[in-house]
Amino acid sequence: MTGAACHGLRGDLRPTAREDALTHVELTWIDRRMSNWIRFGHAAQEQAIDRQRRILSFRPGSIFAFLRWAANDYGTILSCIDIVRAVEQGEPYQTLPFVRPGADILLRIEGWPKVEQVLRHIDAIEALDIDLAEVAPDHWRHVHNRMNVGLSPRPYTIGRHQAWLKRREIER
Repeated sequence: MTGAACHGLRGDLRPTAREDALTHVELTWIDRRMSNWIRFGHAAQEQAIDRQRRILSFRPGSIFAFLRWAANDYGTILSCIDIVRAVEQGEPYQTLPFVRPGADILLRIEGWPKVEQVLRHIDAIEALDIDLAEVAPDHWRHVHNRMNVGLSPRPYTIGRHQAWLKRREIER
């Protein structure tokens, strides 16, 4: 046997063409050692692997925030937040740990003080009753760029959000 039939017999776990269009994120929680979680975003699928791991899958174009934290016996060794956009098949992407195949990185911040600042920014947008997955991708790039040079990002307002929604409507 050759081709797909042979792969199925060996228990090959390669995704089908439909599943391959999704971006898969492995979430892990190991008490006091490691935690990967989604702060916002709309998952299309969820698969539990075991008590500590699960996989969330996102449709192309979906925006979500992925946080990673790790520690050892001496304290925190990693605090990172990535706000990314799931890509279409064939579209270029950046690789990211625990994200398959990868995504368009809109914001990438490391270090707890800066991650905490991003989380406060997210909370401020959420307080406006705006769906965080619908925020303009350019705003997340703005936050990334401002924070990387030590400046505070401009707030995201309802007016900016309405302008983004109109622009997105025109582009479709």
